[in-house]
Amino acid sequence: MASRKEVADLAGVSEATVSRVLNNVGPIKEETRRKVLEAADRLGYQLNAIASSFAKGRSGNIGVVLPHVPKVRLFSTFYFSEILSGIGEAVQEAGMGLLLLYREPGAEFDYLSLFRTSRIDACLVLGATSLPEEERSISAMADSDMPFYVIDQKYENPGIPSVLADHVQGSYLAAKHLLDRGHRSIGFLNGSPHYSNSRDRLEGYRRALRERDIPFDERLLFEGNYSRKSGFEAAEAILRVLDRLDAVACSNDRMAIGLIQGLKEAGVPVPGRLPVIGYDDSDAAAFVDPPLSTVRVPFYEMGKLAAERLMRELSPAAKAGGSEAEAGRIEILPTSLVIRQSSLTAKES
Repeated sequence: MASRKEVADLAGVSEATVSRVLNNVGPIKEETRRKVLEAADRLGYQLNAIASSFAKGRSGNIGVVLPHVPKVRLFSTFYFSEILSGIGEAVQEAGMGLLLLYREPGAEFDYLSLFRTSRIDACLVLGATSLPEEERSISAMADSDMPFYVIDQKYENPGIPSVLADHVQGSYLAAKHLLDRGHRSIGFLNGSPHYSNSRDRLEGYRRALRERDIPFDERLLFEGNYSRKSGFEAAEAILRVLDRLDAVACSNDRMAIGLIQGLKEAGVPVPGRLPVIGYDDSDAAAFVDPPLSTVRVPFYEMGKLAAERLMRELSPAAKAGGSEAEAGRIEILPTSLVIRQSSLTAKES
């Protein structure tokens, strides 16, 4: 690859002038700018993104803020690993760096200090909740016009941009799948209501029931924390109302897998006695026994899209008032149903 010195020699200017032109720093004569750009184009010179960031007083980093949960290996969970893979792909393609940062769940976090100290140029927030302390911290970024996106969490504040999946539709499809097979009394194992996606999944489940004129029964609603252990522990509560249940829909695969394990240990066959459907289409879903019916969520695509949109908003065109700079940016990606054996009868499978 050509060097900056070669560009300077061809254009007949100093290396410092080449740097100022390519970084768009300071006043430059139009003729000089044209010479430098023509020389760079002719030599195929590509500006080093990190050096460019320092020249502009920027860090060159996109910050990703995650919740710190002791004894939980976030990077081993399908949810976080897929989103981070998508983010990493987009950031690498843009030649920028990725800085991982942790916050305490449910507590206020000073996002603005990350910008003030030039540690990051923009921010992506994962695993956020609607707890007042967390929402205040995120709203502060919106009020200060900082470049950021929240992934898979939405707020009523229209100034908070987010990329998320259509969890209402996904959960609706899961419940409808069970209803279409003649099941009417369907249990629902959900996550914490502090996550907007939990509330959306509950809405999708209730929508499917309403379509069939089936009343919502709170006794068939169970709560976990999206971990496999919480699914296993939910089996005890589900067994107490087993005589009322035809099937169970779960809000993620980890809870569904834990639930199936707990049911099996109690001698309840799945799907023979109790069909179960998960949510996420994680790597493990196809390999458990029985293979898990589930809803595919485009986590990788969500992460990639959020990072791409964020970096577009860092561009000079967006800062000059392009359409991408408008507030209230929300992107919802579709979900889809994946049918395997855990929700089917022996005849169907």
